[in-house]
Amino acid sequence: MSQTQKLLQFHELELDQRILKAIAQLGWVQPTLIQSTAIPLLLEGKDVVVRARTGSGKTATYALPLIQKILNSKMNASEQCVSALVLCPTKELCRQSRQVIEQLAESCGKVVRVADIAGSSNDVATQRHALAERPDIVVATPSKLLAHADVVDLQHIETLVVDEADLIFAFGYEKDFKRLIKHLPPIYQAVLVSATISDDVARMKGLCLHNAVTLKLEEPDLVSLDQLSHQRILAEENDKPAILCALLKLTLIQGKSIIFVNNVDRCYKVRLFLEQFGIRSCVLNSELPANIRIHTISQFNRGVYDIIIASDEHLLEKPAGQKAKDKSQRDHESSASRGIDFQGVNNVINFDFPRDVTSYIHRAGRTARGNNKGSVLSFVSIKELPVNQAVEERLRCSLGKEPHLTVDALSDEPQKPAGEDIIKLYQFKMEEVEAFRYRAQDCWRAATRVAVHDTRIREIKSEILNCEKLKGFFEENKRDLLALRHDKPARTIKVQSHLSHVPDYILPSALKRVALARPNTLAAKPTRTTGAKSAYQRQSKDPLMVSEVDYGKRRGAPKRRKAK
Repeated sequence: MSQTQKLLQFHELELDQRILKAIAQLGWVQPTLIQSTAIPLLLEGKDVVVRARTGSGKTATYALPLIQKILNSKMNASEQCVSALVLCPTKELCRQSRQVIEQLAESCGKVVRVADIAGSSNDVATQRHALAERPDIVVATPSKLLAHADVVDLQHIETLVVDEADLIFAFGYEKDFKRLIKHLPPIYQAVLVSATISDDVARMKGLCLHNAVTLKLEEPDLVSLDQLSHQRILAEENDKPAILCALLKLTLIQGKSIIFVNNVDRCYKVRLFLEQFGIRSCVLNSELPANIRIHTISQFNRGVYDIIIASDEHLLEKPAGQKAKDKSQRDHESSASRGIDFQGVNNVINFDFPRDVTSYIHRAGRTARGNNKGSVLSFVSIKELPVNQAVEERLRCSLGKEPHLTVDALSDEPQKPAGEDIIKLYQFKMEEVEAFRYRAQDCWRAATRVAVHDTRIREIKSEILNCEKLKGFFEENKRDLLALRHDKPARTIKVQSHLSHVPDYILPSALKRVALARPNTLAAKPTRTTGAKSAYQRQSKDPLMVSEVDYGKRRGAPKRRKAK
């Protein structure tokens, strides 16, 4: 049943003045549609299923009423207890949820306390100590919370929030979730938040919700085309390296970018390839320690790095009987294309085209967040054209509808609008990159499977060393943590310095005038220095040999010796 509702403002949502002060400090002018509709229902104590796309403010939708309820209960509370649980499928999401809650509760002082036992520390003693202090809100993954069920008293829980509920069961937490529900009291408020309403969400709804209200925000899966552009380049596997090199070296792509590939090996292969051209990047995948992944994302959001290469692995598509080796090497509580709050991303580059429509939607959701603009550029081969067409049809259907909200009803199938392609062909002439091809192919071949394996092992060992041995040091010296970088050269293969320079003879003719107008755009041409010239330069910089008299003496000295 569709209902037209007035969009309430924050001051009309019956929120505490301390919460409103925190909202003002964050610069939030007005609530989103899902926030304006869901918050009154949550403050009434109803069980709610919230379905809205990424970037629509789902975290604040449950965080604001959660803090308000705790402030109300603290007025008559006789003892400190854990009153709310926030369950997330990944450690990164746990950390992000805690940060949002802490920001909204900043003006409340120590009245509202939050503990994240999944994304903050891997030390079991630290986690148990945090739970022993009985924080008001506990943020964790289901398995992590269940492991500490003997420490935390869950009988006083008043609110259960499941963030990204469609991934909880998909990530293998179904048994843990069912066991965890048994530790909760008979009566509590439950909130399920998800980008999609799947069968897993329906089963979870039957386990923990009673007479739930389902709010489904019917809006495009992604923002409008005015804010997010979709483009593609028809490129086979042999063409992709040359095109990527040309786009980056000629600064046709500017700003912060995420390059998506389909597996971990491709992550390191692309990184080694770019490293040979002097393009620094860092890798984000499920094999790295959680603390390192979180630190890398944090630095990327602060602008320390401009390029992240992320793997979008389909771990969920593997059969249940996968090898134990895969389980031990990878952290299933990690996903780069889903849920992580990358900030200020200008471009998403699909070096490997997504394997399904959903993956494309989640990848594209990493950019054009809030009021920012962004672009998605995909390399599409002939084999990937059917998936590209499926994405095109999905975007056509999605962008053909105006946003509105339905209550207790699933959305009808939208009509397919007629018009031009959503994913437009990138205006790019393949013959313009022919001069880059021989360089790119040599560098791509240099990133062999052995080099990728060595780099992969070396980086994982290095990051684990940073994670474990320096953990205590960084806790006491937080400023030094800022100097820890994750884009250092791997030095697995030989890097030739001349490759970082783009000579004039391979510049496309259309860009030569641009390069002349912007001399700092391309790297300066390295100059070769002979041995005699370098010796002269060292002498000229010697503070003891700077006068003309001294140089005259040195030039005349050999002649006198020769005359004798």
